[in-house]
Amino acid sequence: MTYNFLKNYTFTNGMTVKNRIVMAPMTTMSSYYNGMITDEEAAYYGLRAGGPGMIITGVANVNELGRGFEGELSIANDDMLPGLEKLAKSIKKEGTRAILQIFSAGRKSSSKILRGEQPVSASAIAATYPADSETPRALTEPEILQLIEDFGAATKRAIQAGFNGVELHGANTYLLQQFFSENANQRTDDWGGSREKRMKFALAVIDKVRDVIATYAKRPFLLGYRISPEEIETPGIRLADSLYFVDQIKNKVSYIHLSMGSYERTSLNDKTDNETLIAKFHAHTDGIVPLIGIGSIESPEDATAALDDGADFAAIGRELIREPKWVQKVMHDDLASIRTQISPFDMDELLIPTAMQQYLLTSFRSVINFTTDAAKAEDYQNELAPMEGFEKKL
Repeated sequence: MTYNFLKNYTFTNGMTVKNRIVMAPMTTMSSYYNGMITDEEAAYYGLRAGGPGMIITGVANVNELGRGFEGELSIANDDMLPGLEKLAKSIKKEGTRAILQIFSAGRKSSSKILRGEQPVSASAIAATYPADSETPRALTEPEILQLIEDFGAATKRAIQAGFNGVELHGANTYLLQQFFSENANQRTDDWGGSREKRMKFALAVIDKVRDVIATYAKRPFLLGYRISPEEIETPGIRLADSLYFVDQIKNKVSYIHLSMGSYERTSLNDKTDNETLIAKFHAHTDGIVPLIGIGSIESPEDATAALDDGADFAAIGRELIREPKWVQKVMHDDLASIRTQISPFDMDELLIPTAMQQYLLTSFRSVINFTTDAAKAEDYQNELAPMEGFEKKL
């Protein structure tokens, strides 16, 4: 059978990807203590390369204060370049495009992770969840300006390492989102206040990254932006805010990537609105910038439905953990052999790094669909999922 998601796509900058399937960025917690890539992590990506048109890595911090968790990849200094070159090479197998996701965690970190340093954010306001979140200190204007430079320097390193693009992680309640959120950003200077001022940091980062790409990239290089459609806190980001945000950046980036637990999701805040979030964003991006849909996409039918609803790409996360050759098996009509569950005893065979295995068995167990669990994995249609930054007690 021929599927639309197996057709190639050419971006406005001339880069062509061989199909519309994207491996979603997923935390591996498998880098060294200093953020350098491990052989285990590179092998994990390498096994899943060759099929998807693009693979977006788990997030890499752009500076030391940007760290959000242990085992996190880093692109904060030139010492990281040899490992990042190895990572890019392992992904770019058989024409798969390698995209490096970059970020700063902001208040979604802790003094323990930051080795005694206080977390930072737009304002000195602790996150609502988890309940024991530390109160960050507000970034000074010189620090904000330096952070913008850090995103630019990280992009230059991604170009040098051989990646095909970077994705700015402006979702899952990390720092870029914190600056846009009235929940996290209650500044009274030019970096906060009105919705336009709360956008200023993200726009400055985008403009800096665009300048770096124009200066240093010798071939087409993508700039993606990941966004969470809504926050559930009050005050917080609502759907109208995110659609406004997309309208401001859609002519500046290569693609928009939604972050949500179900591709069929409707508004979490307005239960009377039955239109899917993919359809809502498609109305703002159609013909201007490609949209990546995501969330519980496991089967070819799911990927087809996401594209039919308005997505230009279908991002697959957990299913590519379970089934590294998902694209190849779909292409060869070998659907019967596709894993939709995973046995804990097969994780070594699937080259899942040891540290990643541990958190899949604990913090993320409810979303993985282990064969040894009686309950099917949750679909997160009507609530935020752990991978969206929501930490509920398991």
